Amino acid sequence: MKIDLNTVDRLAHLARLEFDEATKGKMLDDMNRFLEFAEKLNELDIAEVEPLIYMNSDHNVLRKDEVMQVIDHEAALKNAPKRDSDFFRVPKVIDK
Repeated sequence: MKIDLNTVDRLAHLARLEFDEATKGKMLDDMNRFLEFAEKLNELDIAEVEPLIYMNSDHNVLRKDEVMQVIDHEAALKNAPKRDSDFFRVPKVIDK
């Protein structure tokens, strides 16, 4: 498969791009090189190759979730600039 200048113009229109003639020629060469590379990949025999799902063999390297109290309620409110007895006070951001 080869790409011609009409195809470059159509793709540029769809992508809302504008090219001058020199850049259009460079885009044409680059796109044809991409297609040549893809054709080379099609020549490979991959019948015995398993699909790659993960980039490494580690599947779940996350730590186990453990519930723990890191900071108590009073300590969290201690340095708040404004607070009620149990809550942080913040400026109103939504008007009804």
